[in-house]
Amino acid sequence: MTRHAERYEFASDNTARICPEALAALQEANVGGAPSYGDDCWTARVRERVREIFEIDCAVYFVFNGTAANALALAQLCQSFHSIICHKNAHIQTDECGAPEFFTKGSKLLTVGGANGKIDIEEAKEVIARQPELHAHKPRVISIAQSTELGTVYSHGELARIGEFARSRQMFVHMDGARFANAIGTLNCAPKEITWLMNLDVLCFGGTKNGLAAGELVIFFKRELVREFDYRLKQAGQLPSKTRFLAAPWLGLLTGDVWLRNARHANQMARRLAEGLRKAVKVDTVFPVEANAVFVRLSEQLVRDLQVHGWQFYKFIEPDIYRLMCSWSTTAAGVDAFVSDLGCIREKSSL
Repeated sequence: MTRHAERYEFASDNTARICPEALAALQEANVGGAPSYGDDCWTARVRERVREIFEIDCAVYFVFNGTAANALALAQLCQSFHSIICHKNAHIQTDECGAPEFFTKGSKLLTVGGANGKIDIEEAKEVIARQPELHAHKPRVISIAQSTELGTVYSHGELARIGEFARSRQMFVHMDGARFANAIGTLNCAPKEITWLMNLDVLCFGGTKNGLAAGELVIFFKRELVREFDYRLKQAGQLPSKTRFLAAPWLGLLTGDVWLRNARHANQMARRLAEGLRKAVKVDTVFPVEANAVFVRLSEQLVRDLQVHGWQFYKFIEPDIYRLMCSWSTTAAGVDAFVSDLGCIREKSSL
């Protein structure tokens, strides 16, 4: 069988190119000189734009990637003797190489279950109840991902319950928003409605998966929480000297709501993919398709045959659940080609 050219559009939203608006803004910033370490006009404009979007006087910081955003935000909220409640599939638990524990100097991640990647509040209560006061880490933060690692989206009601749960226990709420834009695209609401109005303290707002080459924002909704956070960024190697080149693409993304258009397109392509798989090849999704991820069960042989056709994607949960990601640059033609190839492979295998 002839091996086809490799295609990565469903492997991850990290494989997508830079969106045109972000690239144009970067090129515009690459003219002449400008002040360094964040004293440039692009950085100031992004911060003001974020405050407009969230409708609050929040504190906005730039970092290079999501791991840095999550780990440093949690370190700002926690002492080494604190603990962080998160879902067992949370990115901070499974994919950040212990960075949250490292930067908090020992804060413990306490994992809980919950359907479709969402924290089960009752299970979180039980976990907290099992912490024997001074003899265990003190629960300090509840961390949620929006959208979740399984491609689902917390509703307003679910977020309200988590916010109240945390507030009643004098805990902070952290949101891993690597795909926050996709969640807003699904809920079709003002960003404030699922952040600070729900008692969220800090949001790690993702840009990389929404059209940037690199860069995330750490947004604190309570300014009393940001004391000396700039020193924490510098010590962690997250203070870029040429900040304008990290900030300018954000300006391209946030101007004219490009970030929302990109996210809504990715979500739409995921729905098209899920529907095509269900109707054309009778492959059902494992989790609800609420953002830009589609999870399906596939046999190893079927996956190998798809790879021969060039399609690259990853197993997410053993033994047979694979993740297909859509991005701002995913095309309807690409979706239809994947579905068609899968259908042809299954038809041949049944002969």
